[in-house]
Amino acid sequence: MLPNLIALQMVSVPDAKQNLDQVESLIKALKPKTPALVVLPECFAFFGAKDKDQLNIAEAMGTGMIQDRLSSIAKQYGVWLVSGTMPTKIETESERFQASCLVFDDEGVCRADYQKIHLFDVQVADNTGSYLESRTTKPGEKITVIDDTPFGRLGVAVCYDIRFPGLFQAMGQIDVLALPAAFTEKTGAAHWHPLLQARSIEKQCYVVAANQGGEHQNGRMTYGHSCIYSGWGELLTEIRKGPGCVSAVMDFKQLTEIRNNMPITQHNRFRSELV
Repeated sequence: MLPNLIALQMVSVPDAKQNLDQVESLIKALKPKTPALVVLPECFAFFGAKDKDQLNIAEAMGTGMIQDRLSSIAKQYGVWLVSGTMPTKIETESERFQASCLVFDDEGVCRADYQKIHLFDVQVADNTGSYLESRTTKPGEKITVIDDTPFGRLGVAVCYDIRFPGLFQAMGQIDVLALPAAFTEKTGAAHWHPLLQARSIEKQCYVVAANQGGEHQNGRMTYGHSCIYSGWGELLTEIRKGPGCVSAVMDFKQLTEIRNNMPITQHNRFRSELV
């Protein structure tokens, strides 16, 4: 059976249990055909309050209510689950956390983790204005690609990372890019689709982009438009606003044809030596 790719969109609140309940409710209602890859948005577990409030729910890697629940959901519904991001503790710091994206397989085993590398320290012409993610978040350093999945080579990145093509070049050939995000309304309207499409075209891979999508309790506006792109840069499916899911079937044969007809990886004169 061909794998299913699923992007789950949320309008998360500052309550981890409530958000986890919504994740499970959406997956249960979808009744995904397996094998299935479900990607959650950035900050899925806690969003809509002050960034530093995430410290109150930060967990040590490998233990905690949020991680236990994610593992349970993945196993119960037989899906691979890309957890969006959640705050994880830093042993040497108490005032910052890391934005960790965990990947659980269909047995509930955490197969990989990624810490967001590029932090959103920018000015945006919206009702928030100034974003300074580095004040509360420590950037990660490692590139995360999982080789042995039902979806081929799976690469993981988060939100602002999408603007930095060097990261994706360093991943080597991937079959699927999972991208949790919390793109703002303003930046999303300008750049969300062009960036996702560009990554799908240059990497000749599927892009599963799960975004936050609506107005949050602190007035922050996120763009939504969670979607899936093919390895040819086609927009396969999209949900505009509010909580919900979109899905698409992954076609390995089509990926192979695209790469054989246009062997970008072989032609690339600037291939990374990292992979």
